[in-house]
Amino acid sequence: MTAHRRLGVIGGTFDPIHVGHLAAARAAATTVGLDEVVFVPSHEPPHRAAGPRASSFHRFAMVSLAVAPEPGFLASDLELLRPGLSFTADTLRTLHAEGRPASHLFFIIGTDAFAEIATWHDYPALLGLAHFVVISRPGRSFDGLRERLPQLADRMCEMPGGQAGEKQAASPHIFLVHADTPDVSSTEIREKAVAGGEIAGLVPAGVEEHIRRHQLYGHLLA
Repeated sequence: MTAHRRLGVIGGTFDPIHVGHLAAARAAATTVGLDEVVFVPSHEPPHRAAGPRASSFHRFAMVSLAVAPEPGFLASDLELLRPGLSFTADTLRTLHAEGRPASHLFFIIGTDAFAEIATWHDYPALLGLAHFVVISRPGRSFDGLRERLPQLADRMCEMPGGQAGEKQAASPHIFLVHADTPDVSSTEIREKAVAGGEIAGLVPAGVEEHIRRHQLYGHLLA
């Protein structure tokens, strides 16, 4: 990763990473013209009451397996190496300290998560640390997002297709990206695994094999 490249950042517990995460990253990369996308598993997610089911080791391993076949996708242990709660603001400031300015950082997030952005640590300063690329989620409209966050409506820019130009992206924006992403969640995958259900197609093949081999969420047969 170099400072002049447009870097996408997608954070989360990734417990486990699934095809929806990858689809969101691809949509963001294509629409706003990213050179690389880094996936950053959290150490302790501040918005989740219970801790991750899988260990940091396994969650990082699953992310690494998922991104390996994807050109320009990388796994980062930046938050896993930092003790305590994992705050996006801290992560973005760490990237700034490494020489990556806000104008070249694009934080990728789903509509449902962005709807709660006002509850995040260091809001609203957080929104000045990077562009935010909000990916549409099944059942969540951008109209509803504007209604929930009227104070941010004038900063939102819908991106139905094409790429964000350099002039438009010169200062931190909130890009709303329409994308046909799979309707899948990590919670659903964990529940299926506990019940002995089928998770093929919900996670990349390498991740499915890792879950089965290590019996991470239940009693799926290897």
